[in-house]
Amino acid sequence: MPTPPSSDLKAIVLIPAAGSGRRMGTAISKQYLQLHGKPLLAHTIALFDQHPLVEAIYPIVPEDDSDYCRREILDKYRFTRVRRLVTGGKERQDSVRNGLKALAEDGYDQPERPILIHDGARPLFNPNLLPALLDDISAGGACIVAVPAKDTIKQVIQGQIVASPLRDQLWQAQTPQGFRFDILHKAFQQQDCNSVPATDDAALVAAAGYRVRVLAGEDRNIKITTPADLLIATALLDSYQEKSA
Repeated sequence: MPTPPSSDLKAIVLIPAAGSGRRMGTAISKQYLQLHGKPLLAHTIALFDQHPLVEAIYPIVPEDDSDYCRREILDKYRFTRVRRLVTGGKERQDSVRNGLKALAEDGYDQPERPILIHDGARPLFNPNLLPALLDDISAGGACIVAVPAKDTIKQVIQGQIVASPLRDQLWQAQTPQGFRFDILHKAFQQQDCNSVPATDDAALVAAAGYRVRVLAGEDRNIKITTPADLLIATALLDSYQEKSA
C-alpha cells in the first residue's frame, strides 16, 4: 500500500501515564485522580480523541494498571481513537520506546508521520494549538510546546548559586512534544548505542543532532504533580465552564 503524502498523514499520540501518587500523597496513581468527576487520564485522552488531525492514540501505563485503565477509562468513556494500551517501562523513555514499537507494529511508521508525545498528567492542553504544532513538525521535523520562564532561574550546586542564566533565553518545556517518526526513531537508536542522558524527548532528539523548534504554548497547560496543581486545574476548569455557560 503506497505511503500517502505527508500532508495526509495524521498524528499519532503517545500518552505516557506511569506516574505514581508519591508527590500527591495518595495511594492511587496520579493519572487516575478525579478532576471534575473524571480521571485525569480520561481528560487527557479526550483532548485528542475527537480531533480531526489525530489518527490514533496509545496510552502507556504500568502493566499492573492495564485492567483498571481499560475498565475505568477506555471502556467507560468509549474513546474511539485509542488503538491499544501499551505497557510502560522502568523510565519514561522506556515507555516512549515501547509506544514507538507498538505504533510501528500497527503500520504507523511512515518516515514523515508526526508523532506527538503528551504527558498523561497534562489534562488542560489547548487542542486548538495542534494545527500550528503539526505545521512546525512538517516544516522542521521537530517541535515542542513551551512557555517563556517568568521567574529568574538560578543554577545551584551544593547550595550555592553558580550561574544566573538570562531569563529571556529560558523557556519551560511542556507537552505535546512532536517529531517526525524517522527523526524520533533515529534519536532512540542513537541513545541505545551511546546511552545519551536526556531529560525529555526534545533533549534526546537534540542530542542526536536535530534542531527542535519551539511553539509558544499557554500557562494553562500545567502538569499535575502536587495537590496544589490539582486545585489549580479544578479552578481553571471551573473558569472555562463559567465562560462557556
